[in-house]
Amino acid sequence: MSLQRAITDTDELQISPVFAQRIDEDVIPRGRLPESPMPAAVAAGIIRSRLLLDGRAALNLATFCTTAAEPELEAVYAETAAINLMNREEYPASSEIEQDCINALAGLWHDDDGRFVGCSTSGSSEAAMLAGLAMLRRWRERGGSGVPNLVFGTHVHVCWPKFCNFWDVEARTVPLAPNRTTLDPTLAAEAVDGNTIGVVGVLGSTQDGRYDPIERIAAKLDALADSGGPDVPLHVDAASGGFFAPFVDTDIRWDFELPRVVSINASGHKFGLVYPGAGWCLWRDPQYLPQSLVFDCNVLGGHHPTFTLNFSRPASGVIAQYYQFLRNGMAGFRMIAQRCQDTARHIAAGVRKLDLLELVADGEDLPVVTFRMRDPEQAGFTVYHLSEALKADGWHVPAYSLPPDLEHVDVIRVVCRQGFTVDLASRFLRSLATHIERLSAHPFPLPEVRNALTFKD
Repeated sequence: MSLQRAITDTDELQISPVFAQRIDEDVIPRGRLPESPMPAAVAAGIIRSRLLLDGRAALNLATFCTTAAEPELEAVYAETAAINLMNREEYPASSEIEQDCINALAGLWHDDDGRFVGCSTSGSSEAAMLAGLAMLRRWRERGGSGVPNLVFGTHVHVCWPKFCNFWDVEARTVPLAPNRTTLDPTLAAEAVDGNTIGVVGVLGSTQDGRYDPIERIAAKLDALADSGGPDVPLHVDAASGGFFAPFVDTDIRWDFELPRVVSINASGHKFGLVYPGAGWCLWRDPQYLPQSLVFDCNVLGGHHPTFTLNFSRPASGVIAQYYQFLRNGMAGFRMIAQRCQDTARHIAAGVRKLDLLELVADGEDLPVVTFRMRDPEQAGFTVYHLSEALKADGWHVPAYSLPPDLEHVDVIRVVCRQGFTVDLASRFLRSLATHIERLSAHPFPLPEVRNALTFKD
């Protein structure tokens, strides 16, 4: 949800003559409902004209989300947008497809005893909230008292601090360190106490794409429990890596193969290759999802258990996920993931050739390349200048500072997802080199940053 106040010079929206001549008006209210209806083609045309200033998805290297799909998948979305996934009596086939997807993910994530439970969500943020709620409720039902805490690194997605804020859980964060942008297993175990509801490991940080050492974290927590210390669950936030690591990083143990891992969330709309928003959360055994959190719903006919933050939502994301499972299979997902990583390696190799830049992450975990300026003062410009300059060629790449205790490190991140080819990557590297050369001679002042989180007076 975006909480913002529109900043405009007028309360009216000027209409292009090609539309105005069809409704006998040249302006319409802005930010208010018009008095009268208009033809569908005119409304659609006005919307398309307003969206012209949005960036081109193919040149957006900031997002992890899927921005391109085959026409057949586009048709699936259009055909299923009206299906309410919650109405299982009316749409039993859609409900069955959801379960088929959950079963497929359980197999992909090495659940071998068939006791898993899971659900689809509107994205990984909702899935993370559900996993956190399950850990919190289980801790309470097992006699937990006092102020609960959740252990994770400062590099986690914002959904985890949100969870702690929303449900009054202490966010017990483990800071990063020079040359370490992942969760330290020893520090994570040391942060655990009797009020810890769980530990969160990240399979692919949004900061730089690196994987937390999940197997080593699990081993530390196992040792802690074996020595008489707290026995806490490990949740894996595999928002990006859950649909990537199983296909190219098969030597990494991170999922239900590790007994300490009790739940996993993933985003279907990232490397799962479907549009926003689609997500998944699985628990290895029903004991890790307290029944007190599961509601029985009969208002739509029948009795159906539900454990989601939303109620009604379209089935299109779930059915699109099933389409991608059918369309690609193991070999197809493996090929796409490998191509994404090949492109990331190409970007990393190009960055290494630019003397003013230094790699922070080389794309060997998630296909994400992150780099910084070696010496901004000597160069005369920063990564923020460079990010702004690249917009001139249509490239959208984010510049930002790393979390504590690396907030002094400013970086640029390039996400190599499906559709960003080696050819496009070569063009990006040429733009990067050109703007570095230009900025070295002619730096410019940065525009003022506008805060998007504003409220009406």
